[in-house]
Amino acid sequence: MSAFSDRHIFAIGDIHGCLAHLKRLLNGLPYVKGRDVLVFLGDYIDRGPDARGVADLLCDLEDTGHETVMLMGNHEYYLLQAAQGSDENFITTLRLIGIEATLQSYGVQEPSQIKDLAFMPERHRRFLQGLKPLWQTEDFIFVHAGLEPFKALSDQRPPIIYEIRDAFFDSDFEFEKTVVFGHTPFETPFVRHGRIGIDTGAVYGNLLTAVKLPEVEFYFG
Repeated sequence: MSAFSDRHIFAIGDIHGCLAHLKRLLNGLPYVKGRDVLVFLGDYIDRGPDARGVADLLCDLEDTGHETVMLMGNHEYYLLQAAQGSDENFITTLRLIGIEATLQSYGVQEPSQIKDLAFMPERHRRFLQGLKPLWQTEDFIFVHAGLEPFKALSDQRPPIIYEIRDAFFDSDFEFEKTVVFGHTPFETPFVRHGRIGIDTGAVYGNLLTAVKLPEVEFYFG
């Protein structure tokens, strides 16, 4: 973090192709370019109508001097694994979790074009390949799904940190810092046991959520 005493982090939950929600949320944040940080918790694609538009907007933020942290979600992880051709089961998984909506947003109908991410422009491929597994500050850990209780941060590994649910957020194990996560949709933000969950199911008809830190103030779009 920087020397700015009034610097804030704005963490944003699962977008899933909901470009209109994302634009509305960003427009409503008291975010200051050059001072604050935008942290995106993953799951930018699938299920929603405009994964390509979401990727364009996030790339534009990176390219225009905004300080951003882009984390990997399980949807991006599965897509990258399928693109490498390492396991055909990832194609089956992607079909179950809405990859068709992503392909359609790129004007593609044939799942075979997943290989090598051939359906995407180069900057979108670079964006996906550059996603981080997690990010931390002095007081917070940001990760897509959560952390395994009773494990040190240095021992946390994909894909568990992209997939874990109840074992993480139902546990009263105290991590060394507050963990901010997405992945599991809640009707309202989850705040308990040093955990802040901000996936509020925008793609299911609810709102897209951001949390301002360190104050823990919520914004919706």
